[in-house]
Amino acid sequence: MAATRYTKMAYAKADDMVFGKAIKPVKAGLGLEIGAGYTTPEVNYAPRPEAGASKEKLVKEYERITTDIMARMVQIGAPAVVLETEHVQQMSNNPSWGAEVAHAQKTIMEDYHDEYGIKCALRHTIGDIREDRNFLQLRGDKYNVFLEAFEECAKAGADILAVESMGGKEIFDHAILRNDMAGILFGIGVLGSMDMEMIWTDITSIAKKNNVISSGDTDCAQANTAMFIAGGLLDKNLAHTIAIIARAISGARSLVAYEAGAVGPGKDCGYENTICKAIAGVPIAQEGKTSTCAHSDLMGNLVMQCCDLWSNESVEYHGEFGGTTVQCWSETLAYDCALMNVALDSGNEKILRDMFVASDIYRDAQGYVLAYPHAYRVGQAIVKDGNDIYLRSKNAALESIKIIEEGAKGKLTLSRFEANALADAKAAFEGLTDDKDKFMSDCLTKYKDEVKVFRPENYGL
Repeated sequence: MAATRYTKMAYAKADDMVFGKAIKPVKAGLGLEIGAGYTTPEVNYAPRPEAGASKEKLVKEYERITTDIMARMVQIGAPAVVLETEHVQQMSNNPSWGAEVAHAQKTIMEDYHDEYGIKCALRHTIGDIREDRNFLQLRGDKYNVFLEAFEECAKAGADILAVESMGGKEIFDHAILRNDMAGILFGIGVLGSMDMEMIWTDITSIAKKNNVISSGDTDCAQANTAMFIAGGLLDKNLAHTIAIIARAISGARSLVAYEAGAVGPGKDCGYENTICKAIAGVPIAQEGKTSTCAHSDLMGNLVMQCCDLWSNESVEYHGEFGGTTVQCWSETLAYDCALMNVALDSGNEKILRDMFVASDIYRDAQGYVLAYPHAYRVGQAIVKDGNDIYLRSKNAALESIKIIEEGAKGKLTLSRFEANALADAKAAFEGLTDDKDKFMSDCLTKYKDEVKVFRPENYGL
């Protein structure tokens, strides 16, 4: 089944987008609706490394994590919670391990739902195990194990299936270190989109067969890599203007999951999710100030603007003064959601949304472009040539550059380093052909020669 491309926006205007409401809400798990008028905390965690020594130890660790979260949510009177289990590699490489963890978690969650009425759902994010030490093997034996992991978790109790897929990363990693704009566009927008279409068509059919939710992907492997290399305001490893161009392109890439049948909620670390929500109308998870346990970013409040699930990214399971880490972070998330839900109930959601945005919009070019009115414009640029995965990615890059240039005439401050990087990027993107076939041919010739680990057959080329 070919993906159905988006050629128009789900929302008539940017101002219609708020947290807790999506045009296409999703029912999942035990009594939960996502994007149906309220926000819900999504708690994400990692087992201690020693817990991975055996399947039994790992299952026990996840039972403790699940019980701790559910108990704390009930203790503070939180009405709903989502648990996200991002697979450690043992769980995806051995699908029976992931399945046993899912079953153990869901059993505990069902007990709490039956006893206390708490609405809850379990998301399992399968690890993209399709890599060897030396190269990506996106198709073949590894791909079969990858799909089996989805199948087994769906059968065992996971309500929501997700992945952070890595298609295009071998080109992106080469390109980002060289400020090679064509390579960034090829890696994220073209190869990433091609791989996404293959895997999300398959994930969606597994989800439908097992009556669970095919949710969404995130460009963690590429756009988040750029964001992390860019670092803080004083860092100069990579221009922040380049990082946000990569993020804009990733909006066109992450959209492919929905074009191939996924329904949301989009995954937390996809900072491009506001763009996807504007186009597809699906609910999204986001992370920001509550992900400081995992990483720093420069838009900690702003990304709450349109979230339906609010996440902590990930935290290792261990003790803190206030309880275990998962109890402390789930409680923080729940109180953030309580504030957003009161805003929704009292009709003040747009005021709160705009305060979230105002607190971060001028901090950095990344937050400026992702602020919902600007994210909406990137979405419009994508759907303008929605049927062409190359052109729409190029459009997204050029629109993000235009947005930053406009911002720099006002309150958005760009250092000389950032302004020069932006000017160079603009010249590079404007110099690219509008012909997808020519672009593909040029890139295949160039990167087959330059990137030893690049295998066109991974993408059916």
